[in-house]
Amino acid sequence: MAPLSANPVEFTLNGAPAVSADGHTLLEALRELGITSAKDGCSPQGQCGCCTVWVDGAPRVACVTPLARVAGRSVTTLESLPDAAEWGQRMCATGGSQCGFCTPGIIMRVAAIPAAQRTEASVRQALLAHLCRCTGWNTIVEAALMPAAEVPIGTGWSRHLGAAAQRAALEGGADQLVSPDVALGHGGFAADTAPADSLVAVLDEHGEWVVGETLAAARAASGKVQGRRTTESLRWPVDLPDGDWVRTLQTTWVEPAYLETDAAWCRPGGDPVGPLCNGGAFGGKTGGHLGAVARRLADEHDRPVLAMYSREDVVRLGAKRPPLAAGVRADGSGVVRVARTPGIVDAIRSVAPQWTVEEVDVVGPSTSAEVRAAGWVEVAALLASDDGWVTAPNGASAQASVDPSGVVHVRVRCGAPLDDAVLRSYCIGAAHMALGWVRQEGITVGDDGVPRDLTIRSFGVLRAVDMPVVHVAIDDGGGDAGEPVNGSDAVFAAVAAAAWRAGGFAPRWPTMRT
Repeated sequence: MAPLSANPVEFTLNGAPAVSADGHTLLEALRELGITSAKDGCSPQGQCGCCTVWVDGAPRVACVTPLARVAGRSVTTLESLPDAAEWGQRMCATGGSQCGFCTPGIIMRVAAIPAAQRTEASVRQALLAHLCRCTGWNTIVEAALMPAAEVPIGTGWSRHLGAAAQRAALEGGADQLVSPDVALGHGGFAADTAPADSLVAVLDEHGEWVVGETLAAARAASGKVQGRRTTESLRWPVDLPDGDWVRTLQTTWVEPAYLETDAAWCRPGGDPVGPLCNGGAFGGKTGGHLGAVARRLADEHDRPVLAMYSREDVVRLGAKRPPLAAGVRADGSGVVRVARTPGIVDAIRSVAPQWTVEEVDVVGPSTSAEVRAAGWVEVAALLASDDGWVTAPNGASAQASVDPSGVVHVRVRCGAPLDDAVLRSYCIGAAHMALGWVRQEGITVGDDGVPRDLTIRSFGVLRAVDMPVVHVAIDDGGGDAGEPVNGSDAVFAAVAAAAWRAGGFAPRWPTMRT
C-alpha cells in the first residue's frame, strides 16, 4: 500500500474500519487494500462498470469516485455481499458469466435492485452502466430474473463443470474455468494474482515503461493524459476495383473490446503469468509480449513486476481485425483486397479457395488473423445462401435469421455439446458481437494510422437495452454428434450474414454509421 498522505481518508469497508491515502480514487484504494472483485476495465473512464461497488448501499463506479467522497461512509464490495454465493450460482447456471471480469460489477448493480422490482426492463436499464463483451446480455438478464427457489445450490448442482470448461476452452480459444467462483471475480486474472510486493509498470506518453510502487504512483509518474472519443467520421481504408459484382462489402477498423486490459506479472528469473489467464479475448490479445516486459523489468528491479496496459494502450497497440473490401460475382467467384496480415490469405481461402486475394498496405494499427474468424467470416457472409446456413473451416455449421420483430433465431451443429448452458451462452455472445459489428461497431483511425477513439464507449458495442432476444437450438445429432469443435464462430458468421441480409446488404459495415 502507498504511504498515507497528511490527510488520510477513513471509511468503513465491508463492515470494518479502513484508511487510505487522500488523492486516490476509490478503486485505487480498494485494490491496494486487497479487494480484487472490483476490476479496472477502462483505466479510468467510468464507462465499463467493472469496478461497481456500493457506497452507503447505492451502486457507484469506483474508478471515477475520489476517495475523499467516501470519507466517513460505508463501502460494500462483492466480498461481503450477503447473497454473493447465490449470485455466482445464478450466473454460472445461465451462462451469464464467461471470463468473469465484468460480472462482479454487474452483480453489484443488479443486486441493488429489490427482488420485487426486478423485471427484464429494469435489469436491462440498470445494465446501461456496464459493458460485457462475452455473453450478449440475455443470459445475465436470465440470471437476475431467476426465482430464488430455482437457483441450483448444493445438492441441486448437477452439471459436470469439467465438461463445461472443455466447451468454454473450445469456444474461447484458451483455457477457461467454469464455476460460480468465476462470476464472483476469481478467474485468476494477472492483475489479481500478482504478489503483494509487486512493482507496477505502465506506459508513458512516449511508449516507455514507467515503474512505481503502486498503480496510482506509476500512472502519476507516466504523466499520460486520459484518451478521448473523437468527433471524426469512420473511414473505410480499402477500396475494391470496379467489376461485375452482384454484392460488395467494405469493412473498417473495429476493436475486439475485451474487458480485461492486458496485464502480466513475473518474479525475477521466473516465468511470466498472463495476459491470457481465463479466456482468449477473441484472439485480440498481444500474446507473450507483455510477459516478456514483466520479466525484463522484474530482473532489472529484482522485484516482482506487474506490467499493465491502460484501455487506450489496448486500443492503440492491440491487434485489430484486418479491414477489407470484397466483391462476389453471379457465378460465386470473387475478389478480396485486405490489409496485409500474416495468415489472412489462408483464412480467406479456407472458405473460398478459388477467390483472388490481394493484400494491400494500409496505414493503421496492427492487425491479426487470430482475431475472431478474421477474413473468412466476411467472405462467408458474401457467399451465404438464402437458407442462412454457414459452414466454418473447422466443419461446424450454423443457421441464423432475424425475424421482423428483430428476434434472432440460431441453430448450431458443432459436435457433442458437452454443456448446453456454456454453448448457448457463447452462441448468444457471438450473435451479440455479430449484430454490433454489422450494424454499429467501428473506431476512427487518423491519416497517421493512430486510433482516435480511445474510450470504451466509442467502440459501438451493443448495450443491454439494444440487444434482441436470441433463440438458440443446439443440434446434438440425436446423441451422436461427433467430436466437439468450436461452434460460436460459425454462429458469428451466420448471424452477421443474417443481420446484413435483414439490413438490405448495405455495402459498408457498420451499416448504421455509413
